[in-house]
Amino acid sequence: MYRVNTQHSGLETHEMSHGPSGPEDTYDVLGIGFGPSNLALAIAVREHNARSADKDRIRAGFLEKQPRFGWHRGMLIDDATMQVSFLKDLVTMRDPTSDFSFLCYLRERDRLVDFLNQKTLFPLRIEFHDYLEWAAARVADAVTYSSEVVAVRPVTEDGEVTAFDVVSRDTADPGRTVVRRARSLCVATGLAPHLPPGTVSSDQVFHNSELIPRVAALRESGAPVRRAVVLGAGQSAAETVDYLHRHFPEAEICSVFSKYGYTPADDSPFANRIFDPEAVDVFYNAPRDVKQSLFDYHRGTNYSVVDMDLIESLSRTMYQEKVQGRRRLRMLNVSRIRDIDVREDGLEVGVEFLPTGERHTMAADLLVYATGYQPRGIGDHLGELAKVCLRDDEDQLVVGRDHRVATHPNVRADIYLQGGTEHTHGLTSTLLSNTAVRAGEISASLVARRGGRDG
Repeated sequence: MYRVNTQHSGLETHEMSHGPSGPEDTYDVLGIGFGPSNLALAIAVREHNARSADKDRIRAGFLEKQPRFGWHRGMLIDDATMQVSFLKDLVTMRDPTSDFSFLCYLRERDRLVDFLNQKTLFPLRIEFHDYLEWAAARVADAVTYSSEVVAVRPVTEDGEVTAFDVVSRDTADPGRTVVRRARSLCVATGLAPHLPPGTVSSDQVFHNSELIPRVAALRESGAPVRRAVVLGAGQSAAETVDYLHRHFPEAEICSVFSKYGYTPADDSPFANRIFDPEAVDVFYNAPRDVKQSLFDYHRGTNYSVVDMDLIESLSRTMYQEKVQGRRRLRMLNVSRIRDIDVREDGLEVGVEFLPTGERHTMAADLLVYATGYQPRGIGDHLGELAKVCLRDDEDQLVVGRDHRVATHPNVRADIYLQGGTEHTHGLTSTLLSNTAVRAGEISASLVARRGGRDG
């Protein structure tokens, strides 16, 4: 069952206006956010339009608050590799003949033979990011950068919501705002770094999503780093530990986590089937308790797990240091950070050993939280938008198989989600594995819905 949001009666709406104060442009779909998910949608729409008559084409635009395309730039560690196959790029799983594929990118960069000679399915993360930038540049006319969406206002006509007015602010000129009208929205605002409640980011305390620029600034400033502490037990935490260990060769690096040791990621062939496109259908149609079971069973494919190669590398480093009698890499396992005291000369970090409850305090110059990410709610920055949506009896958004949010009966405009749908579509909601397929499904839904309106 789902329930109606009772706030709807107080929804701020805007009557259709075509005068000077109206929107600057009207789109069939306007994407909010331009990471890999909406980039894949931009490509899918571009390819649909290329083979369609004028009347069947979709007018799409995208807004991105960053000044240029960027995807987890703060963790583009030089030797880190992707955890998904290059074949799970922006297009191949949807259309292997697309010239937006990673292989076409390699051909254009004159590296196709070199890459094949590496005998790997997993490119460097910096290389895959360059691929994403290459693809984004080819659809640059569809995206407006430095545009932060500050409001979404439903537009009514004869009592029905027929469109949305999207208000964006120019991040380079905050006093300038632009209104664009869209018959459909596709929200892909990504994940927000998660910090423990009450944590205040500073030069000494920050989330690992800022790792590379923060470390660069510290090294440039010459500030001493004698001990750095990393909290977390997943891939990003282990990568952060390794990165700090290499970039601060005189510092002690302490990894704090509540497990006994890092857990290897389950990337075995059968477990990986949870990322197959068909698995989304299975998950979507399953009863709620089965959904939860599937999610719990397969957390080890993605959450709080580390690639085995990195686990072995860190273990090897620890052993070598023990042999040499200079131990810089320390694992404070089965432990938790209980308190932090920020002082002028550094940090005092209180750590509890969970089996005994014993606590000790250690001085540190750096504390990095590798504590993951959390989905941005549809109403976090777009409060008006949330009011037209339907929620189930667990207060979760009701989302169709085509990634379209269920809305009130008088809402004819559509809202699509890329991310934040793990409760309906499973683990791949925020992952690259199904990005190409999901973009194709949304593009097909947009075409079908537009045909229904026009008909």
